[in-house]
Amino acid sequence: MKFSACALVLASSILSCYGGPITVAEVKEKSALGFHLLRLADGAEPIWKSDAETDELIANDVHFFDITEVYNPEDNARLASLAEEAVSVAAVYPPPSHQAEVNPILATVSLTTMQSYLTRLTTFNNRYYRATTGQQASVWIRDTVASVPSPSNGASVALFNHTWVQSSIVAKIPGRTAGPVTILGAHMDSINGASATSGRAPGADDDGSGSVNLLEAFRVLTKAGYKPNTPLEFHWYAAEEGGLRGSQAIATKYKNDGVQVKGMLQLDMTAYVKPGTAPVVAFMPDYVDANLTAYVGSLVDEYTSLPWVINEPCGYACSDHASWNQLGYPSVMPFEGLFSNINPKIHTSGDTVSVAGFSWNHTFEYSKLAAAYAYELSA
Repeated sequence: MKFSACALVLASSILSCYGGPITVAEVKEKSALGFHLLRLADGAEPIWKSDAETDELIANDVHFFDITEVYNPEDNARLASLAEEAVSVAAVYPPPSHQAEVNPILATVSLTTMQSYLTRLTTFNNRYYRATTGQQASVWIRDTVASVPSPSNGASVALFNHTWVQSSIVAKIPGRTAGPVTILGAHMDSINGASATSGRAPGADDDGSGSVNLLEAFRVLTKAGYKPNTPLEFHWYAAEEGGLRGSQAIATKYKNDGVQVKGMLQLDMTAYVKPGTAPVVAFMPDYVDANLTAYVGSLVDEYTSLPWVINEPCGYACSDHASWNQLGYPSVMPFEGLFSNINPKIHTSGDTVSVAGFSWNHTFEYSKLAAAYAYELSA
């Protein structure tokens, strides 16, 4: 069979169809034609994929960064330098010390409110980043956050727009002083791996659960009038399922703007406990900051009823914490359980609260953890 090398879009080399390294101009040209520039492994050269090929990778559970929007021809050297910098300036975190203030706030975490939030999030046909229902879900989150009374802490929320349909959402509580930002993140998009744009994808666990944890943590802190010492932010990312696109866009902007980050906590799936197993908080061991992981482990001990363990590796581009980690920011990801016990219904129409193993009590503890992390690290 005769074919064009350009039509194949060279799946194993950075060399472009124009005979040289990929340029920014080529990225603009090919992205306008609907192609995606993907990186599939640490140090690997990026490759071009069509929409259909990208969706096929997602359907086959292949993790990747879609770097189309943030591509830098010097990425490999730059990311290696940032990783070395992150190791050399590893942050040190103090033990929990605000129990008298935090515990009364945690007592106001409401399971009924969490259930109401998740019920609404799962009524969208899907929250896919290229679907209109994905953007409708973004607007709903923005409006829900905006509706929380903020009597004295100056909280605000806004959409963070992208070149695709769906927006990310960023809520901010300003600090009494300038300083490094404490960030909590979750991805608000969902996907049906068999039919990305139109397939039913309630995404109750992946990642409605983490999105609800952030909504509830923001609600209880704001209603309590919490005023952090340093800035505090809550991020709901678009297009995580499409290659961590929303978190990459925000993390890259923060890096370019010189924003310092004290710590970034990602909550991606917090509601499933495989039947027959004991509930735990399972920290991802890779693409995270070890000191921040140990610190959040101390918060689990102090403020939740769960034990914690170190998980099996999550792998490359596993979730949005990796977008921050690759830019040298400290990140952490507490997961719902061991990776080998993952919810078998994610990325399908069956990711609902009716799945055997979906546990409201389990995800309730992650809302408490989120609020405790937000307070302790920003106070």
